[in-house]
Amino acid sequence: MKDFANSSYQRRKVAPNKIKVTRTPVDFKKYLLPLKFAVTTLIALTLASSILYGCYRAITKITLFSLKSIEVSTAKHLTREEILGLTGIEKGKALLHMDLKRMGEQLLQNPWVETVRINRYFPDTVSIVITEREPVAIVNMGFIYYLDKKGKVFKVLNQGDKLDYPVVTGFTEEELGSDPKGTREALESTCTLLDILRSKGAFILADVSEIHYDKGFGFTLFTASGALPVKVGSDDFAAKVERFAKIYKDLMVQMPSIRYIDLDYSDKIIVKKS
Repeated sequence: MKDFANSSYQRRKVAPNKIKVTRTPVDFKKYLLPLKFAVTTLIALTLASSILYGCYRAITKITLFSLKSIEVSTAKHLTREEILGLTGIEKGKALLHMDLKRMGEQLLQNPWVETVRINRYFPDTVSIVITEREPVAIVNMGFIYYLDKKGKVFKVLNQGDKLDYPVVTGFTEEELGSDPKGTREALESTCTLLDILRSKGAFILADVSEIHYDKGFGFTLFTASGALPVKVGSDDFAAKVERFAKIYKDLMVQMPSIRYIDLDYSDKIIVKKS
C-alpha cells in the first residue's frame, strides 16, 4: 500500500468559479429631464390658455364691441320686428358673445324663411339677410297649405293670408307621410305645369281655376269658365298646352256641349261631348 502521508505531492488550490460584475450607477437625470420638460410645457400651455381666455373675456366686455347697429334685409312677409324677435338679438349685447348659428336656426323655424345669412362686422354691427318662400299655389290637403316654386308645402294658411293663387287638389297628408319621394316629385311636376301655364298664350294660368292630381291619370285642369275638365297627363306639358291653346277659343264657344277634353296624346286632342 502506498504511503500518501509521506508523499511529496501537494494539492493545488483551484480558483473559485466566479465572474466579477461591475455595476454602473443609474443616471436618473436621463429619465427625469424629458418628464420635467413635458410638465413645464403643460404648465406653460395652461398659463397661456388662461391668459388668452382672460384677454378674450376682457375684450368682450369692452364697450367698443357692444352691438349698436342691426341691419335687416327687406322682407315681404315678415316685419323687421318679427325677424329681430325670432333671433332674440338686442342692442348693447357683446358682439363676440352672439351665437349667430343659433340665431339662424331660430329664423329658419319660421315657414316663410327659406335661407338666412347673418354676419357680424366689428366694431358694433350685425347684418341679417333672409330670403323668403313665395307661394305659387294653394294645396288643399284637408288643411290648406301654401306651395312654393320648388314644390315644397311649407305653411298652413291662417286668417288674413292671401287666397288669390291657383288651387291644387288630389294630394293628401297621408301620402306625404307614406310616400314622401313620390309625392314630392308630383308636387314638383305641379310647379312645372304652373310655370308653363304662366307663359303668355291663348290659354294661360288665369283660365285655370283648379289643378287636380291623380296618381294613375296624372293632372287634370279645370277651366275658370264652366269648370271644364282638361286632362294633361303626367308629362310633356308644354307641347300639350301649346296644342290646346290653338283651339281653346273655338272650343269655349262649344263649352255647354263638352264633357271633357283629353290632351294626353302625342299627336291629337280628344273632345268628348255630351
